[in-house]
Amino acid sequence: MKLNERGLLVVISGPSGVGKGTVRKALFEKRGHNYTFSISMTTRKMREGEVEGKDYYFVSKEYFEEKIKSGSFLEYNYFCGNYYGTPLDKVEEALDSGKELILEIDVNGCQQVKEKMPDAVTIFIVPPTKQALYDRLKGRGTESEYKISERIAKADKEFKLAYMYDYIVVNDEVKNAADRITAIIRAEHAKTKRSLHKYYEMLGDIEK
Repeated sequence: MKLNERGLLVVISGPSGVGKGTVRKALFEKRGHNYTFSISMTTRKMREGEVEGKDYYFVSKEYFEEKIKSGSFLEYNYFCGNYYGTPLDKVEEALDSGKELILEIDVNGCQQVKEKMPDAVTIFIVPPTKQALYDRLKGRGTESEYKISERIAKADKEFKLAYMYDYIVVNDEVKNAADRITAIIRAEHAKTKRSLHKYYEMLGDIEK
């Protein structure tokens, strides 16, 4: 029996190139999981092949800014001329239904989440070595050596923020990293602060 019936908000974060998306994909490939992925809202134009409500919620800049004013986002940022954000109502809906909501965001976004939802489980994904990070960025074949150096420098700064997270998971192999996150989620459900109320309810249910 699961003592904590409410879902968990699980934040997967870390520097660019550590494999956050790959690890998240491996999590969703596991059998019998109860995970759902948080869909962001954005003001950028829909690209060919994208689906409203599956890839993003596509809205106007005016609508997004109204949502900011009303405090409707768990976190949001402005990048390359467009807003991106996580709708708070969708998060609460998923958690109330008992789903494990996986949110894959950058380090800045994770800080915002912790401020609004301190109960979120934050996981910092790191490479086994800095050389491994460089090799992954280089292996993409999409950026110049200068751009890769910029990303490495940014990662160096973000590595120093690891203390802000609940857990650190080394992405040495994708399957291993996904298994570690699964174990973290199971352990979090059994934490006293999440399960004590339900446990006391069980103790009171005694037939005489």
